[in-house]
Amino acid sequence: RQEKWKSSVSTQVKMPPCNFVPEKYISYPYERMQKIREQNISPSLRLYYKKPLLLHQGHMQWLFDYEGKRYLDLFAGIVTVSVGHCHPKVTMATQKQLARLWHTTNIYMHPSIQEYAEKLTSLLPDPLKVVYLTNSGSEANDLAMFMARLYTRNFDIISFRGAYHGGSPYTLGLTSIGPYKHGVANGFGCSTTMLPDVFRGPWGGSHCRDSPVQTVRNCSCSEGVCQANDQYIEQFKDTLNTSVPKTIAGFIAEPIQGVNGAVQYPRNFLKEAYQLVRERGGICISDEVQTGFGRTGSHFWGFQTHDVVPDIVTLAKGIGNGFPMAAVVTTKEIASSLAQNLHFNTFGGSPLACVVGAAVLDAIEEDGLQKNSEDVGTYMLLELAKLRDKFEIVGDVRGKGLMIGVEMVTDKDSRQPLPAEEISQIWEDCKDMGVLIGRGGLYSQTFRIKPPMCITKKDVDFAVEVFHTALQRHAERAA
Repeated sequence: RQEKWKSSVSTQVKMPPCNFVPEKYISYPYERMQKIREQNISPSLRLYYKKPLLLHQGHMQWLFDYEGKRYLDLFAGIVTVSVGHCHPKVTMATQKQLARLWHTTNIYMHPSIQEYAEKLTSLLPDPLKVVYLTNSGSEANDLAMFMARLYTRNFDIISFRGAYHGGSPYTLGLTSIGPYKHGVANGFGCSTTMLPDVFRGPWGGSHCRDSPVQTVRNCSCSEGVCQANDQYIEQFKDTLNTSVPKTIAGFIAEPIQGVNGAVQYPRNFLKEAYQLVRERGGICISDEVQTGFGRTGSHFWGFQTHDVVPDIVTLAKGIGNGFPMAAVVTTKEIASSLAQNLHFNTFGGSPLACVVGAAVLDAIEEDGLQKNSEDVGTYMLLELAKLRDKFEIVGDVRGKGLMIGVEMVTDKDSRQPLPAEEISQIWEDCKDMGVLIGRGGLYSQTFRIKPPMCITKKDVDFAVEVFHTALQRHAERAA
């Protein structure tokens, strides 16, 4: 497939114009920054790229480095910059609040926590109307686990293999990606179940997922029938029958897996799984840290794309457009289980965080970002699918809205991950041409594309052209 796809593309891809002029960089030289990094910053905070980027300023979908070079940001600070870097509306609201009141803590009322709680919960279906504000996704998932156990008086929680639900000692039990696991005791009362991955898993076909782009796998399923789904549900039942007690505390899943590379399940899987969990006395938790706030395009929340209503929803990342905030939203009954004793959060729901959160919700609505995610995301998925059809190493293009994964393989038949050094070279080439994308998957084999939701079709044309050029360079190197 690659042979006939030789240098038909120039490497001089034109970046869309941007009339924003960044300020002049006036901090330490690059080399000094690197030295301080080595000496004073924890080495566990690893950097991307051979020559790490030193970023200095952001504007909507654009980032600028210390030399003034501009990059199209397709990773949004790991799916966190939802409405755009330094969005003027959010910036202005934050500046006003900074001059008024930063912190009171939760022993007093301040206006913005009530205003925000009402605004946020109005966007969720009944009975999800009670919110507990925290500072990060790990903290939100930690609290959701705690609530599930308190409310049900059961202990065991099930998550998918390939899931990422946080890095705290508690949530590490649910996180099921090898490199995040440390050699310390964790995961007591946490069981993992087979991931219903219709591209890489044992079963999958050509109609399974809720995406404009299906897998290259074939199946003989007729309309409304999904044999892959039936097989994965059998595996889920097997977990319920072998790995956990008769009654469980709950089940947690992302509507689309994030860190694992935008992995999607068969359409009806979550609906059936939720029913099985509830039969065991468990509650269902939807981790919307990456899929929430309109990113999937067709709906505001990822769980809505599966036609389910969870018992607890956890939110973070895009909730604050880069400001550290997160939330657990649940029912009155479940929330009251936490009120039997004291449970306190110093910074959660601060005046500042709530004003930021409210401004983000306004920006999503006023800028039409859910619709933009659907239109631009669908366009991008279909453009990337053309590259999948032309290059043997592009195994799968998947996702919904602006939550996209491109899985790289040695060949489409074996679906073996492309070696890391080859993926790294393609990734570095994209960066050198001005496009920043993420990495994910169990073997770091999947490119993660989750940009600020304000990107345009012109940006997509540029990004796809850059990716195309990088793939072509790979083909020339391989030849």
